[in-house]
Amino acid sequence: MARPETIRSMLSEGKGRISVGRAEQVAALVLAQPKKASRLIECLWDQDPGVVNRAAHALERFTRDGLPVPMAMVNSWKTSLLGLLCEASENKLRWHLALIVPRLELDLPECRRAADALQSWLEDRSSSIVKTMAMQGLADLTRRDPSLLPMVLDLLRIHSRSGTPAMRARGRLLLQGLENRHEKEAR
Repeated sequence: MARPETIRSMLSEGKGRISVGRAEQVAALVLAQPKKASRLIECLWDQDPGVVNRAAHALERFTRDGLPVPMAMVNSWKTSLLGLLCEASENKLRWHLALIVPRLELDLPECRRAADALQSWLEDRSSSIVKTMAMQGLADLTRRDPSLLPMVLDLLRIHSRSGTPAMRARGRLLLQGLENRHEKEAR
């Protein structure tokens, strides 16, 4: 009799660290069965970097829709995910966390802790995409903590001029939206 597949066994399929393998399938499975979210999130601490990266990919897809029940499951891991944000070193994990963490229900101290971590990633020398996603994460955090807006606008202006092509392009889009919002709030 065949053993049922686990989230981890599904995520272990793929070549190397960068392959998404069955991450999309895992995201769809967890979306259909939100109680399995904890099994997915546990994989972010797996020994196998490929499993970690595919779990991060699946979790980012899962949280993108922001459905209430699934997000409640993810929010129960908020403290652990904030800790992981501050200690993560794998680039693919970091860029996915930059998108995931701002989607959580963060209070102001948690928001500022996340902003500090993401701001430090803007100095990352190994990955342009980590920097680009850190910019996106910082912009997303301003929805939870509007007091971050002036600092984030300054950082985006700097990195939109001096960053990589991806950073400049993302920065222009983010600046356009945030500057419009900033002007409306100032009125």
